[in-house]
Amino acid sequence: MDNDSQRSVSLRAARRSHNQHTKDTEGGISYDGKLSQGYTVKIIWKKGFVRLVLMAGIIWMLLILAVLLFHIWSCQSSVASFAALCNKDGKVFGMLNNMGLVTPPHRCPIPVADDPEKVTIPNERTPEKVVRRLSYIVEDNISTNGSQSSPLFGGHQNWQQREESFKIKPTMKVHCGFMQGGGDEMDPKDIEYVKRCRFVVATGIFDAYDLPHQPSNISKRSKSLFCFLMVVDEVSLHFIKNNVTVREDNDGGQWVGIWRLILLKHQPYDEPRRNGKVPKILTHRLFPQAQYSIWIDGKMELIVDPLLLLERYLWRGKHTFAIAQHKHHRNIYEEADSNKRRKRYARPLIDLHMKIYRYEGLEPWSRHKSTLSDVPEGAIIIREHTALNNLFSCLWFNEVNLFTPRDQLSFGYVVHRLGDKFKLFMFPNCEYNSIFILHPHTREHSSKVEWAKTMEEFKKHPELRESRGGLGLWTPYPGNLDLVVLPPVARTSKAG
Repeated sequence: MDNDSQRSVSLRAARRSHNQHTKDTEGGISYDGKLSQGYTVKIIWKKGFVRLVLMAGIIWMLLILAVLLFHIWSCQSSVASFAALCNKDGKVFGMLNNMGLVTPPHRCPIPVADDPEKVTIPNERTPEKVVRRLSYIVEDNISTNGSQSSPLFGGHQNWQQREESFKIKPTMKVHCGFMQGGGDEMDPKDIEYVKRCRFVVATGIFDAYDLPHQPSNISKRSKSLFCFLMVVDEVSLHFIKNNVTVREDNDGGQWVGIWRLILLKHQPYDEPRRNGKVPKILTHRLFPQAQYSIWIDGKMELIVDPLLLLERYLWRGKHTFAIAQHKHHRNIYEEADSNKRRKRYARPLIDLHMKIYRYEGLEPWSRHKSTLSDVPEGAIIIREHTALNNLFSCLWFNEVNLFTPRDQLSFGYVVHRLGDKFKLFMFPNCEYNSIFILHPHTREHSSKVEWAKTMEEFKKHPELRESRGGLGLWTPYPGNLDLVVLPPVARTSKAG
């Protein structure tokens, strides 16, 4: 009996020893405590993989940091070729600016009046001494060659009509957009609303490119005096309604804060940037009862009372048209070179645009010219709607309609053609930067036409061409442009 008990205990002990040996062997440890070869390889692979992931994460973070540091350095660099890499309209620059890692635009105090309540508003309009009566062509002369069967917003202006429009006379009738059936129709309720607007602050958002920004530092007097009008297309209206609160008044008008939304239906152009030039340049056509207007681009937040702006830039110096000087460029050909490098429009079409201006006698800007610059900062325009200013706006728009949508390339040319008859006040760029806070766009803009590098690409891919704008670039020009050589561009400043 004792022998049986001893054998039972021995068997149980043996089984426990065998089971422990089996577990240790399965776990990679033999009974003698040494690591098995398979377990050693497994540990090495685990450690190697963890190190690889950590190294990849560190390298990735270092690359991101290097890119950010390079972006900061390029935005601060005085070397033009590196400064050209800085996209000041992008979200990265906006983020770095908010963090205080890049220097904000150069600002200087604006010598505005102390109190909007004490500003004296002129009782009378500026006398019309040069152009006394201005009217507009509203029926499009549709071409009969079959290439276009419907009216165009800008009309089919021919080269002779364009040339005649620059010859100033007391009574004039010119192309000025808004051809019947050409698009950009305003709702009747908005037409009735803007009839009451004598003082206008206008802005625009197209293709959902921006979100509304509410002006600040607006006095009670200006709130009651000015109409704050935000012109939008249908895409932008839908985008705004999905992202901010839009309220509707008893008359069906739509509002975002202080801004009254003005919807333009049936956009006249393929290119959203060209659509945005309609309210910007033709403010007097959209709001014909307005006597004064201040235009600001949609990405800007106005931080100065508009009545103080009118007093500072118009009434104090007895001016009727004010616009800021460009920060970097005074020469149109230099601005064109910057546009090509930054892919703001198709390079060959910008060159063709500039060749036409060169053929027609536009010299590069020099200190011998009567203007401070041929290139403005067009994001803010302050004007009295005189007949001469309205004519200038029409001619400026016609150039944008005929050629490229880069309005800064056309502004100086129209000033040149009108000569001393058109007076403007071009104020310092540092004051311009003190009028607003700049916000980044919702996304980077791009269109197919911007990537075409040669005319051959347009021949092979006609779908790249705009079908309703820039037609002057595809209409045979009456002069011989083959021998035109564009002036050399010396990049002596930042690209801007």
